[in-house]
Amino acid sequence: MARLTVIGRGVRVRGRVTGDADLTIEGHVEGEIAVSGEVTVEASGLVGASVAAHVIVVRGAVRGDLTGEEVVRLEEGARVVGDLRAPRIAIAKGALVKGLVQTGSVAATAPRAKAQASAPARPVAAKRPAPPVAAPSRPAAPPARPAPVAPKAAPPVAARPAAPARPAPPPPPPPAPPQQVVAKGPPPPVVPALKKGAKAALKKKAT
Repeated sequence: MARLTVIGRGVRVRGRVTGDADLTIEGHVEGEIAVSGEVTVEASGLVGASVAAHVIVVRGAVRGDLTGEEVVRLEEGARVVGDLRAPRIAIAKGALVKGLVQTGSVAATAPRAKAQASAPARPVAAKRPAPPVAAPSRPAAPPARPAPVAPKAAPPVAARPAAPARPAPPPPPPPAPPQQVVAKGPPPPVVPALKKGAKAALKKKAT
């Protein structure tokens, strides 16, 4: 029968935990856990690193990867932020997982990881120094421009004779005085002219 180790409530462990016994966590562990037995994280437990064991049962919170040789089981209320790797993985209703879930033989993937870790690093070829870049030659100065030639002065133009002055036009005639309009009356009576001797005859008749 495997021995059982319990990390009780209110206990805080900082560092790596290893052994050949079963482990029950009710407190707070900040460090990697690697045991050959069963690891149980109770509802009050909190693990802040990766966990590797034969069987892993989580009812509390884990912030790290879980690697089980046989099974990883997350029960109701479990909260895991990390990857799950085991031949069998069981996630109950109400458990939360944020990470990669991979089922399969853990032993088969372990040698690959070790081989990759033990493989010697490839030497990095030294970078050849870049060839010096020749400074661009300055273009030759353009030839000096010839001095501008002053334009030739135009020949003087002879002054034209002034045109004779035109006579001033005569002043306009004064306006005509306004015509007086005389009101027309009845024509004067016409007196017939008397012949010579007619007056004496008339006098005689009158007498």
